Amino acid sequence: MEYQLAPSHTLVTIAEGNPNLASLLGWHLRQLRYRVCQANDLEQAKLVYRRYQPDILVLSTELGAGYGDFCRLVHDDRHTLILLTGTRPHEQDIVAGLKAGGDDYLVKPFGIQEFLARIEALQRRLRILPRTPDLVSIGALQLDLVQRTAKLRGQPLSLTPQEFSLLCALVHTEGKPLTRAELLQKAWSGQIHTQRTVDSHIQSLRKKLEPDPRHPQIIVTVRNLGYALNPELLMRLPPA
Repeated sequence: MEYQLAPSHTLVTIAEGNPNLASLLGWHLRQLRYRVCQANDLEQAKLVYRRYQPDILVLSTELGAGYGDFCRLVHDDRHTLILLTGTRPHEQDIVAGLKAGGDDYLVKPFGIQEFLARIEALQRRLRILPRTPDLVSIGALQLDLVQRTAKLRGQPLSLTPQEFSLLCALVHTEGKPLTRAELLQKAWSGQIHTQRTVDSHIQSLRKKLEPDPRHPQIIVTVRNLGYALNPELLMRLPPA
């Protein structure tokens, strides 16, 4: 069976605990011109996902009980399609994976030809799905989601990777407030459970965004809830 070469920019992340299987799958994908990155456990998969934002995620259900939460997080972001793989062939396990956000499910052991056919089917879906823009702007604030850089009024912001993830989470809500727990889930993928971490990073972000961090107006505190971006203010700021 012949497969169509993928567009050279298509990125597949393989989150698989079996290094031999991961290497085998990656090799075959590269022959079809896919770009491939790999993760051998769930925590590494979260880090790789946040950094590279792949087009397709091959996620093993055997990486741990948290795979379902991670799957839902990726699904909610709506820019990555998910192929779940697992050794449990029972209907309830497959249904649970699909309900968690998986776009397809492949039972192990599987043949390489079937795997490549499933990936190609997801690739066809990518062609008709609306793509997440590389640049996101709200008034004077601009985020480059590929380079993971930000500018305010045309001036680069010196953000840490975690500060950028936190700012992205706030930007994507378009002014709706997020609780600290929601920000932990979106910006840290649930890896950190101390809500004080959110507060300290918000303070750091404000020092880089706000004219007066002691009286913040861009990232506002929503009493008894959490934080929100102020899009109206950003729209009023001059571009440069």
